[in-house]
Amino acid sequence: MKREVKLLIWSSIIANAILFGMKYFAGIMDNSVAIIADAWHSLSDTMTSVIVLVGFKVAAMPPDKEHPFGHGRAESIAALMVGSILGMVGLNFAIESGMRLASAETTHYGAYSAYIIGFSIIIKEVLAQITIRMGKSLNSQSLIADGWHHRTDSISSAIILVGLIFGGIGWWFDGVAGLGVSFMILYAAYEIIKDTIDGLLGETPDANMLHEIIDISNAVDNRISSIHNLKLHSYGEHKELNLDIRLPESMTVVEAHNIADMLEHKIYEQYGMKATVHIEPGIIVS
Repeated sequence: MKREVKLLIWSSIIANAILFGMKYFAGIMDNSVAIIADAWHSLSDTMTSVIVLVGFKVAAMPPDKEHPFGHGRAESIAALMVGSILGMVGLNFAIESGMRLASAETTHYGAYSAYIIGFSIIIKEVLAQITIRMGKSLNSQSLIADGWHHRTDSISSAIILVGLIFGGIGWWFDGVAGLGVSFMILYAAYEIIKDTIDGLLGETPDANMLHEIIDISNAVDNRISSIHNLKLHSYGEHKELNLDIRLPESMTVVEAHNIADMLEHKIYEQYGMKATVHIEPGIIVS
């Protein structure tokens, strides 16, 4: 695992643990379900960061007899766990917020809560920016998911801060704010789980990659008459691409093999991914 990733994850764990304690105390003092929900959201960030840390360590293990493609999908499993935890947190606080609205209980926010929530917004958005940026640079699903987890915490805290500043809005604000936080958490969970499952099931390359691969094939040999049936499989940082090409029926096996081998090599040079080319007979291109 890269040193900067490890440092970022441990910083996230420590920061979220501290924020949980501060926000939970503020929520108890003000009897606010929204602030308590936000506190548990911060604690869930701590748990998900631990999962991401473990996922990175397992994903870095080399291939072995039982896992010839390596352990890269451990990171995807970590991302699924992050999404599942987010979903449970969101559902739980949607229920609690509904109960708060049903009871019509008034919440009186203190100044301490406003300072804590404001501080939390800044810290969590900084963590989100750094984590998402690093996740994109490393093409890491679990880091990007963890970054969005930070961002949903920052956004939920911002909603609560509005209530703290405009405390006279009404008795219903705490419950409505809690529901707003819950729905954002649930949506983030949905996006994380959907994207991760897409990667695990296998994807079709996007239009830009498809056009680039067609250009590569034309440069390799203009007798390739068709490229189709592309399937992209992700194993963490290790990716594999399967594709079919058509070559003239009159071509020798050696010629066809050399063209397929060259295309695989060029795709690896361009994308750093292993390609497997299946050859189909096609019409002769003059």
